[in-house]
Amino acid sequence: MLDNNSTNDIWCVIPTFNNKNTIKSIALDCRKYLKHVLVVDDGSTDCNVKEIFKDTDITVLGHEKNFGKGKAMRTALDYIVQQGGEFMITIDADGQHYPQELMKFIPALRSNPTAIIIGCRDFSHENVPGKSKFGRGFSNFWITLETGITVNDSQSGFRAYPVEYLSKMKLSGDFYDFEAEVLTRGAWAGLDIKEVPINVFYPEEKFRVSSFRPFIDTLRISLMHIRLIGRRLLPIPYPRVIPAMHKNNYKDILKHPMVFLKHLLSENATPLGLAVAAGVGMFLGVLPILAGHILVTIYVSERLHLNVVMAVAIQNLCMPPLMPIACIELGHYMLYKKWITDISWHTVFGAIPERIWEWFLGSLILAPIMGLIIGVAVYFSTRAIARKKSRHG
Repeated sequence: MLDNNSTNDIWCVIPTFNNKNTIKSIALDCRKYLKHVLVVDDGSTDCNVKEIFKDTDITVLGHEKNFGKGKAMRTALDYIVQQGGEFMITIDADGQHYPQELMKFIPALRSNPTAIIIGCRDFSHENVPGKSKFGRGFSNFWITLETGITVNDSQSGFRAYPVEYLSKMKLSGDFYDFEAEVLTRGAWAGLDIKEVPINVFYPEEKFRVSSFRPFIDTLRISLMHIRLIGRRLLPIPYPRVIPAMHKNNYKDILKHPMVFLKHLLSENATPLGLAVAAGVGMFLGVLPILAGHILVTIYVSERLHLNVVMAVAIQNLCMPPLMPIACIELGHYMLYKKWITDISWHTVFGAIPERIWEWFLGSLILAPIMGLIIGVAVYFSTRAIARKKSRHG
């Protein structure tokens, strides 16, 4: 069970907030498998966590008040760095995870010491909350846009981290947004993202204890993804903790253009991926990006790992005159409370310096509406096609 010689460099970290009924048994079970177990009390008010563990060799750190799970993780990280630990495996304190599955992470860490290892939860069991399934899929999708990596369980709290590399990363998420941020910034920094399958336990809803607050924590996670998407769109290199092993070879693209085209066609070609590409293509196509729509669409699609072919194809639907005229009409009405009744090439495009502000204002309304409409239409149509193929395939 416990082999101090092979696991002495690994710390088990258990952040806790008001888990008086489960925290001690989980920590003691983890101690059976790892010598170093660290509990971070994030301002619990239901018990004295240090008092609970006074007769054990489990280390307890405490926050005076509740600062959030991400802050607790960084507190643990700083402590483990001081102790010379090489890896930390985090496990939730609510009883959702099984401590014996700590041993699944150790071979993965040894074979890839520069990777973040995620415990991918089996959601086929009963009592799994629908909001957990939705939240996992929502977060997985955004991380794919941000990194180009397919992650199956980006919200699992059962993970393993390489301490040296994690300590070099600048992380700001203090709450559950930390778990999304660390995966994206870790991938940008050059760390691999790997997964191991784990079981999960969810009691009936009336017995379930969770410190996740649906509105505020979902908002925090969403705002974190917005920040990460914004950073992804900037043409600035990311700080890396692992040197890049190779660079894109553009000579290969010129030598094998059909291979490159097939890559473009297949990239993020799921119904949701194609829908987002179409929505982004339409959104950008409506905006008054004079003589630069295609280049901007290609750039944004590449940065967000979207299907470039779909985005550019949809963007071409916005070519003049229909969409610019619609934007100018709407913008003119927003400014003057009346419509342009004398619509001609001269009154619209002949006076483009005067119309550009109207075009811009109108596009701010039409771009998200049209992007949403096209995205929804593409999603349901491509999903229907995929289902039809699977039935006849």
